[in-house]
Amino acid sequence: MVNIPEYYAGKTVLITGATGFMGKVLLEKLLRSCPGVKGVYVMVRSKAGQSPEARIADMINCKLFERLQAEQPGFAQKIVAVKSDLTQPELDLSPEDQSVLVDGVDIVFHCAATIRFNEPLKDAMQLNVLATQKMLALARRMKHLEVFLHISTAYANCDRELIEEKIYTPPVDYRRLIDSLDWMDAGLVSALTPGLIGERPNTYTYTKALAEYLVQQEAGDLNVAIVRPSIVGASWKEPFPGWIDNFNGPSGIFIAAGKGILRTMRASNDAVADLVPVDVVINATLAAAWYSGSQTLTRSKNIMVYNCTTGGINPFRWGEVEYHVISTFKRNPLEQAFRRPNVNLTSNHLINQYWIAVSHKAPAFLYDLYLRLIGREPRMMKTITRLHKAMMVLEYFTSHSWVWNNDNVAMLIGQMSSEDKKVFNFDVRQLHWAEYMESYCMGTKKYVLNEELSGLPAARKHLNRLRNIRYTFNTVLVVLFWRVFIARSQMARNIWYFVVSLCFKFLSYFRASSTMR
Repeated sequence: MVNIPEYYAGKTVLITGATGFMGKVLLEKLLRSCPGVKGVYVMVRSKAGQSPEARIADMINCKLFERLQAEQPGFAQKIVAVKSDLTQPELDLSPEDQSVLVDGVDIVFHCAATIRFNEPLKDAMQLNVLATQKMLALARRMKHLEVFLHISTAYANCDRELIEEKIYTPPVDYRRLIDSLDWMDAGLVSALTPGLIGERPNTYTYTKALAEYLVQQEAGDLNVAIVRPSIVGASWKEPFPGWIDNFNGPSGIFIAAGKGILRTMRASNDAVADLVPVDVVINATLAAAWYSGSQTLTRSKNIMVYNCTTGGINPFRWGEVEYHVISTFKRNPLEQAFRRPNVNLTSNHLINQYWIAVSHKAPAFLYDLYLRLIGREPRMMKTITRLHKAMMVLEYFTSHSWVWNNDNVAMLIGQMSSEDKKVFNFDVRQLHWAEYMESYCMGTKKYVLNEELSGLPAARKHLNRLRNIRYTFNTVLVVLFWRVFIARSQMARNIWYFVVSLCFKFLSYFRASSTMR
């Protein structure tokens, strides 16, 4: 077998979802590490008055592509934007573009999907299932296609405790569901959704499971592979540590914790946080397409499925995530923090609701009241509401653990040359979680919030001021409590003196014991 860069040399690649988080990293890594690739078509729709070409031009001017720009200044010439809308008939492709893709594409990476977990079922079906069906129809027409790689999610079958690297049959025939949704109105679909998704937590995981089964049923003679990443986070190493460009998933939660807005979250400290760096997923994706494409003549009809997860190989728990996030943001605080970082994780619903009321809603209400008094627009309650919605989406995943089978991933690593293992590294046994979490948190500061490291001294001073304010507030609270409840009651004073004297005797005993030693 040729190595990975040699396999892609001279090939023409088609990518859907190239403007998304994972799609950008895939495009950058493919062009940088496989410089012999002939060209890359990216299917992009017009958005906010911007043409597909303008959107791609803006995208490749971001920080992510700086290393590629330095190493290969002419890389943009290989990228061809193709106007398309995956929700429209025939993908909204012009006859000319269809002809170009059918005649010229060798490899397809289907990354496009909605990542909104609670998307209405009809919309999620359009983007995750019907778009995949249309892409498969186009792929079957391609004259030189060697592999069709579909990006799914490790949580497509999260209603199971053990998830193997195979496609599971869903409880509902996707064809009948597509036909039914066609005539149902939004209200009826909404009423039927809980019964349809069953034990799965949302429409995202449900429709991704349907899409996998659709790929199996409608691939025909196509050479297909499926990659299932778990919770995709910031980059581990490439093109540089900590790159992240959005608030989605855990990133927004980390930022809220760093700002001191998030103080409590419903999660199990011992549940495995199946975070996986985005460059790990992309390296595994490129390797999976290489392996399937290189086996064209000898392959079986089985679709290769890869669980791209960390929990079964290098487990990291939510309690550890909380510790590293808080400690990182205390050492390197975010600018203009609302409070000092501190988060309490609890699996108890009632305790969590109590702390939400005390630590989230009450301070937000008081802060908004203060903003109104000084003539400014209140905003903290809106922020808290958005935060709670994000927390509810993640709650299912922070409270459960799964057992993943990773045999195909291990096999794939074993098939790679020593050089490919270095360049396309996705062996998460080498991942040092403490270092990764620090670079992840610093990445949210630098690339999402655009905060310069030169602002750290001022941010640390601000955090110290918040600490002093907190100590002052607590002291005033104790004094008020004394004046109102203790000083006015003889019984309360007696109890208070008894507790203080007991504590004093306790300390004196230990001091005497330590002196005798």
